[in-house]
This record gives sequence, C-alpha cells and structure tokens, in this order.
Amino acid sequence: MKPDAIEIVRETPELLVVNKPSGLLTMPARGDLAKAKHLVGLLHQRFGRVYVTHRLDRDASGLIIFARNPEAHRYYSGLFETRAVEKKYLVVVEGKVADDRGEIDKPLKERGSGRMSVVFDGKPSLTRYKVLERLKGATVLEVSIVTGRRHQIRAHLYSIGNPVLGDSMYGDAVKQSKFPRLMLHSWKLRFTDTAGKVMSLEADPPDDFMGVLKVL
Repeated sequence: MKPDAIEIVRETPELLVVNKPSGLLTMPARGDLAKAKHLVGLLHQRFGRVYVTHRLDRDASGLIIFARNPEAHRYYSGLFETRAVEKKYLVVVEGKVADDRGEIDKPLKERGSGRMSVVFDGKPSLTRYKVLERLKGATVLEVSIVTGRRHQIRAHLYSIGNPVLGDSMYGDAVKQSKFPRLMLHSWKLRFTDTAGKVMSLEADPPDDFMGVLKVL
C-alpha cells in the first residue's frame, strides 16, 4: 500500500482522522510482524510526524485519530483516557444475539498468549451493544465501548458465545478461517476538539466488509 492510498476523513493542523483498511497495523510491531507495513509509517511519509492517540487491531478497519503535534497528542490521548470520546463500531458476530440491546460488564486481563480473558481480578471493562439486523447464523451489531481495553469487543462478545466473524484468535479457528477478514469496523467517532467544537465523523464499512455481509 502506498501513502497516498490511505483515506483521510478529516485533516486539520492538529489532527488526522484516518479510515484504516483491514490488515494494516496501526503502528510498528515486533517479532514476525516487525517488517510489516503500518499506518504510522505511511502517514509519516505523507504528512511528517504523527502521534498515536489510540489503536485499532490489525484486522479491524475504520476510523482512527492521529495527533500532529505534542500538544494535540496530550489533549486527544487525554480524551481517550478519560472516556470522553464516543466510539461506535459495526460488528458482525456468529450466532443469534437474543436481546435487542445489552451490555457486557466483565473484567479483562491479558494472558501470556496475547489473548484477553474474563477474570475476576482483571481491569473493569464495559461494552454496550444494539442489534441492527439478524441474519441466518449471524447478527449485525452496533457496539460502543465505555472502556478501551485491548481486544475488548472481541473478548467480550466471545464471552457471551457470539465471537466476531473472522476472529480465529477468539472464535473457532477452523470455522472463522473461511472469512477473509475480521468483521469489526470503527464506524463513528464523536468528540470535542481543542477549540471546543464537537466533531462527529462516520466511515462506511469498506467493500471487503460488505462483501462478507452480502453472502451471510
């Protein structure tokens, strides 16, 4: 992928809001992925230095905010730390979710394998969801997260028996491997910028997401 291919949803002197494609790392990784392309590097080539304020999993897609200077980095990182950013995700999960609305309030803790698990001594974690559509063998959800733990949506939905489609880490690896991508998309962001203006941004799910949805 070339730097110019990255979709910029909003550009100001203080921030970049990017529509990240699935399969691209947010920032440099270690080990087997040490040489893999990442969004920070591509943006650096195009805009100069950028600062990470939050992350999206490699196989997720959608909206992500980068700051363009240290002052903006402190401000926007603070918004995420104090839960002052409203984040909504479009997620397709395995099976039928019975309740039209619900919340998952379960503590999460990282295991040595990199997986997150629900354990009594984990960090408090809260996920809310609303059913948008029920399909044959799958459910489309709008998900919002109050806390921002690693893999929170994936681990929480797995814990109630509805793993995200395409998630071989939390779902059944053989069953999930038939899906070409993780069906998790950062859909909407709402926050107040440094000037006190409320920003509401939305990114439609990409073709590879809609392609899976059409055959379910």
